[in-house]
This record gives sequence, C-alpha cells and structure tokens, in this order.
Amino acid sequence: MNFGDLVIPLMVGFILFYGFFKRIPVFSCFVEGAKEGLSSAVSILPTLCALCLAVGMIRSSGVLEVLADAVTPVCHALHFLPEVLPLALMRPISGSGALALLEDLFAQYGADSLIGKTASVLMGSTETTFYTIAVYYGAVQITNSRHTVVCALLADLAGFLLSNFFTRLLLT
Repeated sequence: MNFGDLVIPLMVGFILFYGFFKRIPVFSCFVEGAKEGLSSAVSILPTLCALCLAVGMIRSSGVLEVLADAVTPVCHALHFLPEVLPLALMRPISGSGALALLEDLFAQYGADSLIGKTASVLMGSTETTFYTIAVYYGAVQITNSRHTVVCALLADLAGFLLSNFFTRLLLT
C-alpha cells in the first residue's frame, strides 16, 4: 500500500478531528454544503442541457465538416494542419466532443504522428470555452458575459495556432 491510497482517508480523518477539536458540527456543515451544491447544480442544469443538445446537433448535422472545408484555405496559408481543424472548432464547445475527435485522429493518423502530437498539444493548451462560461456564469446568474467570450475565443485561437507552431518547432 502506498501513500496515495491513504490521502483521502487521512484528509477525511483530519477534517473530522479538526471539527471535533474546534467544536464545529461537521455533519451539519456537510449537509449545508451539499444543499448549496445541489441548488447550484439545479440552477445550471438548463444551460448544460442546451449545450449538450447544441453539441449533438453540430456533430450529427455535418456543420463542423462544412465549416472546416470552408476554412481549409486559411489553414494552408497559416501552415495549420487542416486535419486538426475540426478538433480546433469543437474544442471551445465541448470537451467530450473534442475528445471523440481526438480519438478519431489518433485512430486515423496515430498518436505519434505530427497530426496526433499537434492535436494533443491543442487539447492541453485550450479550454472548453462555452461550457466553462455556461457553467460558471450560470452558477452565479451572470447573464451579460461582456468581453469574456471574445477574449476567451482569442485565447483559444492563440492556443490553436501556437500548438501547431510549437509542435512543428519542438517535436518534429
């Protein structure tokens, strides 16, 4: 048995011991926190349902492929691998959808190919922008995201372009 197997039980034991020592009603605090967590989950559920529906529609309608084909000339001009473009378009919308596309790229080109390496760096250096904004802004009832979406998408674009650049520079 290693230390990693004991981390969670030790942490729970520490919390219980600390609560007992400070005379804090640990169970009541736990129930109150669970209640708040449940109300947060209920408040963001409609947003998550809408996002899941949109991702399903995008994947099954073929819009992603049409959009990727339309942007392919720009990819060639920027020396961006067009095979990774559907992943780059899906990543801001859905982590699980992007992961499915990543697995498809690995199956088709291999994980150690330039495309596989670029896709891996892209996945690690970008965020599921719309999911993150929907969850966190929905949890605190922020309805006006102002410049958040634009700035986050610009950061994703930088991640897309730089993943391609640095993969070619460092891993080929």
